[in-house]
Amino acid sequence: MMSALDHQHTVAPPGYSRWLIPPAALSVHLCIGQAYATSVYKNSLIAHFDASQTAIGVIFSIAIVMLGLSAALGGTWVESNGPRKAMFVSASFWGAGFLVGALGIATGQLWLVYLGYGFLGGIGLGIGYISPVSTLIKWFPDRPGLATGLAIMGFGGGAMLASPLSRQLLSLYDSGYDPANSASVASGGALVGLFVTLGVGYFAIMMFGVVNVRVPAPGWRPAGFDPGTVAAKPLVTTANVSAANAIRTRSFWLLWIVLFCNVTAGIGILEQASPMIQDFFRDGGTSSVTIAAAGGFVGLLSLFNMAGRFAWSSTSDIIGRRPIYMVYLGVGMVLYALLALVGSTATALFVLLACVILSFYGGGFATVPAYLRDLFGTYQVGAIHGRLLTAWSAAGIAGPLIINGFLDAQGRPGTLTASAYRPALFTMVGVLAIGFAANLLIRPVPDRFHEPARPADAPVPDATAPDAPLPDATDGKRSDTRNTAAATAAEATGTERSTTR
Repeated sequence: MMSALDHQHTVAPPGYSRWLIPPAALSVHLCIGQAYATSVYKNSLIAHFDASQTAIGVIFSIAIVMLGLSAALGGTWVESNGPRKAMFVSASFWGAGFLVGALGIATGQLWLVYLGYGFLGGIGLGIGYISPVSTLIKWFPDRPGLATGLAIMGFGGGAMLASPLSRQLLSLYDSGYDPANSASVASGGALVGLFVTLGVGYFAIMMFGVVNVRVPAPGWRPAGFDPGTVAAKPLVTTANVSAANAIRTRSFWLLWIVLFCNVTAGIGILEQASPMIQDFFRDGGTSSVTIAAAGGFVGLLSLFNMAGRFAWSSTSDIIGRRPIYMVYLGVGMVLYALLALVGSTATALFVLLACVILSFYGGGFATVPAYLRDLFGTYQVGAIHGRLLTAWSAAGIAGPLIINGFLDAQGRPGTLTASAYRPALFTMVGVLAIGFAANLLIRPVPDRFHEPARPADAPVPDATAPDAPLPDATDGKRSDTRNTAAATAAEATGTERSTTR
């Protein structure tokens, strides 16, 4: 039965609709997006373990660090074994993480929650995040931004679904828990029930993706798609670069800086959203923004974070990847400056500025796989994406450190005002400026890093071979009429001539 997960059993039959692939990818990302909803039961865990905020916050930190590490270290394995096996492994680790975490809660052993949700769940996060990426890009060589935006949108939307679901489950397992009260604390038994339910439920949903995911057959391309139109765009290659060679290029590290800066700036607001809007409109120790309104603001940010992943990534298919990052970073600098200078003048203006900033944050995540495909081809784009996600792990540490460091120097929580945030916000303007400059410096990858091109008359590699790249409309260097003519002339004269460039 496990052989059904093998690469050769994942090739799509003739007539298979590529539009079945985004739902399969979405089923995985909607589940692992729950990682952004851990704040729902954070206070309950603090009360159950009688631990500090920091001790419980470490659970999420471990999960995000493991996301980056597992994506970086497991990316090549994901490419070699195909999306079905990778998504199954992700579902197994993600589900097991909840079950081990439930055991830790039931026995009062916090280290088991670290091991379960943090370590095992983090591995599931990383493998699950990258597993659909290269497959989607192979199915949508004509619209890679739209395809990856559809899937990665699910990661942002997963928290929107998981937050109310978790509250309702806790109230089901504990009649004393009030899902409408953010200060309400659930019992240990309710937390165990929640973790077991989420572990089993998420595993089942992710298996939908495992069953339905496919890779395109050798030589497949969308109807009416001309690879030449892709090659005509700036910064788009029809060659392929391996993951090992990609990290040796300047373009990879410049894009690492771009992603790091975009995420650092966005996550700074996301992590501080609820107290931030209250502090911006505080007068005489009292804020005009209620706790309930601040909670609604956080939900609105999540909505823009999710929508930006699809809308901006799809837009990048039209205007190009480098121009869209110029928008994320350049317009982002302006918005951060406005937030610092005039954000406290009106609540509606503050909300508008913050929501657009968070849409850029989400768009940056969704667009980067397509940017990688443009620069490095489709051969090992999932593995390259995994290595690039270490920028996310680094930004997840840097962003909150910058914001919290400045705020700690300004005063105690609950007493801060808009002026306390200005040094941090202007620092984020500088961070975005660095990313903007790095984006402008990105250039096409030099030919010496490209994988050898196949001769025009060479047989197509067996798509079932674990280590073979899956050919598609953009796999390998684009053959042209000059190569074909050379091969024909060589055959006519009986002279062997290479048709590779």
